[in-house]
Amino acid sequence: MILACDVGLKRIGIAMLLNGVILPLEAILRHNRNQASRDLSDLLREKNIQVLVVGKPSENYVDTNIRIEHFIKLVDFKGEIVFINEDSSSIEACENLEHLGRKNKRLAIKDGRLDSLSACGILERYCQQVLKKG
Repeated sequence: MILACDVGLKRIGIAMLLNGVILPLEAILRHNRNQASRDLSDLLREKNIQVLVVGKPSENYVDTNIRIEHFIKLVDFKGEIVFINEDSSSIEACENLEHLGRKNKRLAIKDGRLDSLSACGILERYCQQVLKKG
């Protein structure tokens, strides 16, 4: 099983590859990094994940990359970790919410649905770049 995450300061978007279909899961709301890493570790164990795909921005975003790498080191996971470029994944996810009204769009941002859609985009990139090669 493969799971992708979009690590943010307030939320961690989650998506999973299930029978060849990419599905958004409920985002992890971050109260602090220890709680969030524990929640992600538990999810990885519960879903029996073998590959964790993590979105990272381009090297220009040094602080963000350091923060993401540090967070992932806190996660208790023995499987394979793959970093995939996440540039524009949030913008693409936001475009997928165009059908919602302003109020519902704001709610989708606040409750983490946008972050999980972004994780779907990251997982899609992983599938295109890594799985297609094999």
